[in-house]
Amino acid sequence: MKIRDVEGVWLHCPLPEAGQHTSDFGRMTAFDGVVVTIRTDDGLVGYGEAKAGVGSLGNGAALVAIIENELRPLLVGEDARSITRLWNRMMNGSRAGHAERSGRPMPILGRRGIHAAAIAGVDLALWDIAGKARGCPVLDLVGGACRDRVKAYGSGGWGDPSKIGAELKGYVAQGFKAVKMRFGAMDGRIDASLARVRAAREAIGREIDLMVDAHGTMNVAQARRFCAAAADLDLRFVEEPVMSDDRAGLAEVRASSSLPIAAGESEFTRFDFAELIDRRAVDVLQPDLAIAGGFSEGLKIAALCEAHRLELAPHCWGSAISFRAALTLAFASSAGVYMEVPMGADPLLHEMAAIDLELKDGTLAPPAGPGWGVEPDPDFLKRFAQTRR
Repeated sequence: MKIRDVEGVWLHCPLPEAGQHTSDFGRMTAFDGVVVTIRTDDGLVGYGEAKAGVGSLGNGAALVAIIENELRPLLVGEDARSITRLWNRMMNGSRAGHAERSGRPMPILGRRGIHAAAIAGVDLALWDIAGKARGCPVLDLVGGACRDRVKAYGSGGWGDPSKIGAELKGYVAQGFKAVKMRFGAMDGRIDASLARVRAAREAIGREIDLMVDAHGTMNVAQARRFCAAAADLDLRFVEEPVMSDDRAGLAEVRASSSLPIAAGESEFTRFDFAELIDRRAVDVLQPDLAIAGGFSEGLKIAALCEAHRLELAPHCWGSAISFRAALTLAFASSAGVYMEVPMGADPLLHEMAAIDLELKDGTLAPPAGPGWGVEPDPDFLKRFAQTRR
């Protein structure tokens, strides 16, 4: 099963005005992602995804260049079944031989950032091939599901105090038993954030889980003030209250708050997540598999959750490929308690390929179909492709 070709394509999907929303990232007028396609000499095709940004926007040209000019030469002619070895070679670069012999990583400078995201896209495509080669879902390759269903939460919540309640109640009407809203810098003041979150809780009641996400936009003092004032709102977790690089600040917020703290969508590889754990900064880890290093790293991050008795709630704001990979991880890990479902307009999730998103009592079923069970529509790929070899 030799790798014959590796291709990256940046997809840029303009959003109609009715599907746009505004957050601290600004007005979301388009949805972007990079689809990685790997072909083998025996005709198998695997699909992965790499992301240039945690939100829906992001120029994918640099990712495509890394995938095709740096990673492709390392991969063509290699056995597609050697997923771990290939991941290590991509991460360790010219010192991969030394790393193999010593048993410890000797990573390249691009161990974080878009180079790691490019590796993630390749890794996801290789796992897709592995499942297809055996005619089974990737979930079956890693021991099967730990549970029958995974609880899903509707992720959005951008409305002002007069609209946020109706917005989140709309998610509940679609079948969600848990919802997430944004807050922080987009509100201007902590009092404004608190007013929006209080309005949300009042509207949906106490039977629905409520999460909040600041996208790392508060300072420590603001985050502590928010958490103290929101202590009575029974929030399921407070996500990224401060910037991801402020490990000490995040730990300080967690130590001072009775509310669970979540983070991880902006982190790369198991090493970043291990540092968050060492700092005692988090209760919930949220790796984005199209950023953090792919499914291979996702399994290692999930193991960290299990070992440290933390919860796993994969970050999902991308295509059907990364969604299915994240759902697989949530089912594969005993720590996988939640699955994020984007409520903003997302053509890469809803239009690029047909997948099962049906809720049953607020939960999702295990992914079915060989590999990730995702076959992108060729016409969709051609229509939105921005970069071609």
